[in-house]
Amino acid sequence: MFFALTGAVAAAVCYGIATVLEAVAVSRLSGLPAEATIASKVRSGYLYGIGLLIDGLGFVLSAAALHLLPLFLVESIVASSVAVTAVLAVIFLGQKLRRAETAALGVLVIGLIGLGLTAKDGPAVHASGTVSWAILATTIPLAGLAAGLVVKRGGERARRASGIALAAIAGLGFGMVGVAARLIPDHAAWTGYLADPLVWAVVGYGALAVVVYGFALDRLPTTTAASLCFSVETVFPSAVGLLLLGDEIRNGLWPLAAAGLVLTLGACIALSARSEVEV
Repeated sequence: MFFALTGAVAAAVCYGIATVLEAVAVSRLSGLPAEATIASKVRSGYLYGIGLLIDGLGFVLSAAALHLLPLFLVESIVASSVAVTAVLAVIFLGQKLRRAETAALGVLVIGLIGLGLTAKDGPAVHASGTVSWAILATTIPLAGLAAGLVVKRGGERARRASGIALAAIAGLGFGMVGVAARLIPDHAAWTGYLADPLVWAVVGYGALAVVVYGFALDRLPTTTAASLCFSVETVFPSAVGLLLLGDEIRNGLWPLAAAGLVLTLGACIALSARSEVEV
């Protein structure tokens, strides 16, 4: 369990570092003149590519952790990457945390410790071929719903309502990435992974969530979009894992687990303004 837990924490660190690097790269690129050469753009934006690579490393680490740890623990740890982003922004970008955000960092640590103490390690239940293909197929209606919201016309109220729905869909997509990754079985050869619908479900839900979240950010303040996304991304897969996938909490520690989840999620929401770094 120790190595899986370390991997989940390392994944959160990777995501936090990647967010800062990508923000710095975008800021440098936006400051270039329109006539800038490709070489200048590469020099200014190479950190974005490094950030994407670190994002990929974070995903691999979180997926590996999900083979042994329950969803409610791993998803909560990954959501705490916003705290890593906040701390790095203070250290390297000279930003300042409000008093409430500093308190949220302490609450986050307490919540994660509570979750770590209550989680029972072990693999998820085996998913049949039918269930695996159904999980993959569900990306289609979810993508259709998101597309309908994106093209929907209306005033400011309708735009905000669609933004809220898109943020929730993005959170659902990120959550389903965790669910699918938790269910992926071990294969003897890499070809087995290529033929596994759960692997492609991870790819599909991940791509959908990233795109939809971008549209949500275009219609909502960052804090609102991130809070909604964090909430759905954490609560939904946690419930699925506990109810359907065999995730377990140590005997008699349900109250501590519930308190840990509430504290962690609340702290992440309090820090959600830091999910998009301003350089």
